[in-house]
Amino acid sequence: MGSFKSSVFILVLHLLEGSLSNSLIQLNNNGYEGIVIAIDPNVPEDETLIQHIKDMVTQASPYLFEATEKRFYFKNVAILIPETWKTKPEYVRPKLETLKNADVLVAESNPPGNDEPYTEQMGNCGEKGERIHFTPDFIAGKKLPQYGPQGRAFVHEWAHLRWGVFDEYNNDQKFYLSNGKNKAVRCSAAITGKNAVNKCQGGSCVTTPCRPNRATGLYGKECEFIPDKEQMEKASIMFSQSINSVVSFCTEKNHNKEAPNLQNQKCNLRSTWEVIRDSEDFKITTPMTTQPPKPTFSLLQIGQRIVCLVLDKSGSMTSDNRLKRLNQAGRLFLLQTVEQGSWVGMVTFDSAAYVRSELVQINSGTERDALTKRLPTAASGGTSICTGLRSAFTVIKKKYPTDGSEIVLLTDGEDNTISACFNEVKQSGAIIHTVALGPSAAPELEELSKMTGGLQTYASDEAQNNGLMDAFGALSSGNGAVFQRSIQLESRGLTLQNNEWMNGTVIVDSTVGNDTLFLITWTAQSPQILLLDPSGKRQDSFTVDTNTKMAYLQIPGTAKVGIWNYSLQASSQTLTLTVTSRASSTTLPPVTVTSKMTKDTVKFPSPMVVYAKIHQGALPILRASVTALIESVNGKTFTLVLLDNGAGADATKDDGIYSRYFTAYDTNGRYSVKVWALGGVNMARQKKIPQQNGAMYIPGWIENGEIKWNPPRPEINKDDLQGKQVCFSRTSSGGSFVASNVPNAPIPDLFPPCRITDLKAKIQGDKLINLTWTAPGDDYDHGRAYKYIIGISTNILDLRDKFNESFQVNTTDLIPKEANSEEVFVFKPESITFENGTDLFIAIQAVDKVNLKSEISNIAQVSLFIPPQTPPETPSPSLPCPDININSTIPGIHILKIMWKWIGELHLSVALG
Repeated sequence: MGSFKSSVFILVLHLLEGSLSNSLIQLNNNGYEGIVIAIDPNVPEDETLIQHIKDMVTQASPYLFEATEKRFYFKNVAILIPETWKTKPEYVRPKLETLKNADVLVAESNPPGNDEPYTEQMGNCGEKGERIHFTPDFIAGKKLPQYGPQGRAFVHEWAHLRWGVFDEYNNDQKFYLSNGKNKAVRCSAAITGKNAVNKCQGGSCVTTPCRPNRATGLYGKECEFIPDKEQMEKASIMFSQSINSVVSFCTEKNHNKEAPNLQNQKCNLRSTWEVIRDSEDFKITTPMTTQPPKPTFSLLQIGQRIVCLVLDKSGSMTSDNRLKRLNQAGRLFLLQTVEQGSWVGMVTFDSAAYVRSELVQINSGTERDALTKRLPTAASGGTSICTGLRSAFTVIKKKYPTDGSEIVLLTDGEDNTISACFNEVKQSGAIIHTVALGPSAAPELEELSKMTGGLQTYASDEAQNNGLMDAFGALSSGNGAVFQRSIQLESRGLTLQNNEWMNGTVIVDSTVGNDTLFLITWTAQSPQILLLDPSGKRQDSFTVDTNTKMAYLQIPGTAKVGIWNYSLQASSQTLTLTVTSRASSTTLPPVTVTSKMTKDTVKFPSPMVVYAKIHQGALPILRASVTALIESVNGKTFTLVLLDNGAGADATKDDGIYSRYFTAYDTNGRYSVKVWALGGVNMARQKKIPQQNGAMYIPGWIENGEIKWNPPRPEINKDDLQGKQVCFSRTSSGGSFVASNVPNAPIPDLFPPCRITDLKAKIQGDKLINLTWTAPGDDYDHGRAYKYIIGISTNILDLRDKFNESFQVNTTDLIPKEANSEEVFVFKPESITFENGTDLFIAIQAVDKVNLKSEISNIAQVSLFIPPQTPPETPSPSLPCPDININSTIPGIHILKIMWKWIGELHLSVALG
C-alpha cells in the first residue's frame, strides 16, 4: 500500500506532466515566470488598478522570498487588460495568456461589499489550486485593517494556489477545548490576544467578555479572538499574514496540531512548511545567496478572437459517418459557439492542405452561413497534420500575427510526423484545441494542446453519445465575457427502432434565453420533430438540411422561460439533440457549469477525479443533481453521480464544486467526460459566504490594551439575490484523458477505500462519545467498505504515527453502510481514563474485502467537560416590614423617608449576607 500511495502523491505534484491545469507558470532559477493576472471584463476602466497590481506583486516578492528561506520570488507577471479598455502603445497582444487560464482574477465583488480574497481549491492537501480571486477595492488597499497589506495577502493566497496548503483559522469553530480550557484556533499558539464579544444594538456597540456554554464549556460563536497589534511571534502566514511580526509559515516545531482547522484536517496534522517542503518546487530548488531582482511586468490587452478550423478530410473520415458528423459539429460551432465579432478561417487537409476560407469576421448570419458551406463534403488521401497547421498559420498571418490566435484541429488519423512541427507550434504563440475522433487518432495529438494551453477533447464513433457536438460546443472564447459565451443546455442521443420516440424536456431558466438554438441530427432519414414551448405552442420553423442530416431552429429574441418539451420519432437510426443559449442579461450572471479532471494522463491504478463547478457569478449552486458520463475508447460508457458533500473526492462541502473518484477503467487509451447538471426544487443558492480558502478577516486589533473593532465580516442578504428561478439544465464537456497500464480483464482490485475526511466527535450522556462521518466505499467512494478500525489516544501524534498501536474500539456491531451514507457510532471509552479535562483523539481507518486499507482519517478531538454543579438556592431571610399605620395622617414626605430607610436596610442586609 505504501508504494501505491507514493505513486499517487508523485502524480499529483506534477503540474505539466499529467495535470489538467492550464496555468502557464514555470519555476526558473527560483523565480516564478508566466504568472497571469487578469482583470475581468466587467471591471470599469481604471488605469490606477494596473499600478496597484504591480505594487502588490512587488511588495509580495521579498516577503515570499524571506518566508520560504530564500527559495522563491516572483520574476515576471503578465497583466491581462480587457478588450473594452482604451488601447495604449505599451499594451501588446497576448500569446497563450487568456482570461480562462489566468492564475489571478481581479473582478467586482459579488455580492457587493464582499471583498474577501480567496483561492479556489478543488483538490486535497498538496494539490495545486485553481485560481486566486481579488476585488478592485482589495487591490487598491481599501481593506487594510481587515486583511493587512495586499502583498502579504497575495503570498497567503499563493501558498494555497501553488502548494495546496490550507487555512490555519476556522470561522465556523473559533475555539476548542484543550485540557478543559478554551483556546483560540490559531497557528502558532504563541500568537497573543484577547477573547471578547462585540455586542451592537441601535448603532452603539459594547465589548463584553466571552462566556462558556455551561453544557459544553466552549465559548459561543459570537466570541472572537482579537490579536495584539504588536507581536513577537513570526508564524504563521496561513493563520494571519496581516500581523506585522508574522513572516514565516508554521513548521513542525511550532505548528498547533490540536487546532481544528482545515490545514490539520486535510493535511494529516502536518504544518504548512512540511507540505511546501514536499512540493516539486522545493525539490528542484536550493536557497539563493543573493537578493532577487524586482518583478517585471508585461501589459497585454485582449483583442478580437481569431480562429482557424483545421479539419481532417483523409480517407478514414468516410468510416462510421465521421465526415457527416464533422459537418454537423462544424455547423454548431459556426452557427452558435463562435462569438459575434470573431474572425474565422478554415483549412482542410489530407496528405496536403487546402484553404477553404481566408479569415472572415462574423458580423451576422450571412458570414456564418457562408462558412458552413465551406465545410468538407468529400474525403480521401492520407494524413499530414503538420501540413494543415502550417497552412493555418499562413491564413492567420495574412491579416494578424499568430500570437493569441486559436486553431481547432480535428483528426481521426494516425500521423507519426506530428513532432516535426512542435517547434513551429511553440514559436507561433497560437493556442491549439485538439479533437481526437475515433479510436485511431494519433497518440501525440494531445501534446499540441498541452504545450499551448488548448482544450483537448475526444469523441468516439458512438454517435448517440453526441461527443463531437460536445467537443465543438465547448470551444467558446477563453477571453469573452460570460454573457457572450455559448452555454449548452442539453446534449442527448438515442438509437431508435420501430417508430420509437425520443422524448424529453429542456429547461430555459431566467439567466439564459438569448440566441437559443435547437439542433437535431440523424443518421438515415429525417425524423418527425415535435417541439413545444412552455406555453404549449408548437415550434415548426426548423431549417432542414437533408444532405448534412440535421435540422436546427434559432429562437428569435429571448426564449420563453420554462420547460420546453420535445418528441422525436424515427426507426433504425440514431438521433441527437443539442440545445445551446446565451445569457439573458449583461448584468445578471447566468448559471454556469464547468467540468474538468485532475489529470490528462493517468496510470492504473491511480484514480481519476471528475469535477463540476456550478455557480451563478461567485455564488455556488447547492443541491443540484450532477452526473458525469465517461466514455472509453471502445465506446463503453460509465455513469458517475457527482457530490458536493465534503467527503471522498470532494474537498469542501457546499462550495458548488461537485466531484467523485473514477476507477472503472476497462481499457487503455482515451476517455471522454461529459457532465449533466439539473437544478430543481431542491436546488439552492448559498445564503451566506462560506469560509473559502483565503486570508483571514481580522475582527479587530488590540492597540495599547484597547480593542479596536473592524466592521463585522459581511454576510449575504438573501433578499439581495437577483433571479429567483431555481430550475435549470446544463451540459458541459470535461475534455478527455488518456489511461495507461490498465491490465486485461478481469481487472484486479487495487483500489482501497478513500480516506475519511469529515470525522466529527462529541460527548453525549454519561461519558459516551458520538462519532459521525461519511461512509467511504470499497473502491475509494464507490461500493461498501468491509469494516472499520477506530483508534483512540490521549496523544494526538501517537494516534497519527502509531495508529496500529493505539487503543482500538470494539466495532463488532459497526457494519459499514453504502459509500456516501452518513455513519453514526456511539461508544464509551473503556481502555482510557476519561476524566474531567481529558483530551481524547479519535481516528478511523476503513478496510475493504481484500484487506486494502484507507489512509487514516482526519483526527477528531473531544475534551471531557463536566459542568460545575450549581449550588442549591438558599432563600433570602425575610425582613420585617416597617410598622406603618396606613390609616395615619403622616404626610406623604414622611412615608417616602420611611420607605427609603427600609430599602437601605434591605441593601445592607443583602451585602452582609
